[in-house]
Amino acid sequence: MMDPSKTVCGDNAMVEKESGCNTTSKIPEWLLKRDMERQQEIDRKKQERESQAVKEEKSSFFNSNFYTEKSSIDAMLQSCCSIPKADLPMHFEAMTVKLQQLQKFLNDSVMFLPSYDLRQAQDALQNLQDAMIEKRDELMPKKKFAFKVRKKEVSVPKEKSVLECIDGPKDKAMAPTMSVCGFSNVASQNLVKFSDDVNSKDVLLSNLSDCTVKLFGAPSTLHIKNVINSKILCGPVATSVFVDECKDCVFVLACQQLRTHSTKDTSVYLHVTSRAIIEDCSDIRFAPYSWWYEGLEKDFATAGLQRNTNNWNCVDDFNWLSLEAHSPNWSVIPDVERIKAWDS
Repeated sequence: MMDPSKTVCGDNAMVEKESGCNTTSKIPEWLLKRDMERQQEIDRKKQERESQAVKEEKSSFFNSNFYTEKSSIDAMLQSCCSIPKADLPMHFEAMTVKLQQLQKFLNDSVMFLPSYDLRQAQDALQNLQDAMIEKRDELMPKKKFAFKVRKKEVSVPKEKSVLECIDGPKDKAMAPTMSVCGFSNVASQNLVKFSDDVNSKDVLLSNLSDCTVKLFGAPSTLHIKNVINSKILCGPVATSVFVDECKDCVFVLACQQLRTHSTKDTSVYLHVTSRAIIEDCSDIRFAPYSWWYEGLEKDFATAGLQRNTNNWNCVDDFNWLSLEAHSPNWSVIPDVERIKAWDS
């Protein structure tokens, strides 16, 4: 017989009758908190798995389409020798368009690609560009066309040939196009090009020292190579900007993608819609794009750049693999040190 001084509370607990009895058992607060934390951890891991699955699916889609299109361009390249000479310009133009579309596809995929896949794709694209340049040089010898200097442009000695429009870039590291315009082999000059010269074209700036260059307009791509102690200001670039072997410079750039190689002691005022990439660089400093000129907004529209998307301080350093420590090769320019007026 049950002791009358005791009663059963809940399912199993025996409590003193004098202390009273609740009709519902209470769960300790620490146990509730522990269960909540456990559930949150389960949800977090589930989201991570789902996110990783989405990234892997996107990466798989990219690799399949990228390398399929690359194979198509490779096939066009292999067929060049069987193309009648009169049809070669059109054939190379078609390859150029496909190559630019492939570059844009890569630019648009940068945000979700693993670093290894990104680098492999960029190297594959660069090798394809080099092969195309070599084949075109072999089958279509380059011709140079000199144009009269516009009144608005700064005149330079003719023997420097800095206002040429060249049928194909001289440097194999440059992207292949049917024409490249720009400035080369100039020292201590102020150089200018306007939208009529650069819109939808590839621009090459190479072997410059102690120069100031202003490019008003919306180029297709911009290549900056072997530039020393110079200032380059450029309107919105539709695709990529490639910087190589530069030192002690200031660049003001807007583009889909920036890739900087073997460059040091340089400041970059940047508007970029993907992520900036540096490799074999040191002492690179970044700040937001701050140049303004009449017609700038129209040039942004022409280039197709998103005005409200700027990842100027999102930089991937291919020489720094740590995710926990910041790369020592780049930094942000303090606000008090940033250039505010570019025309003074």
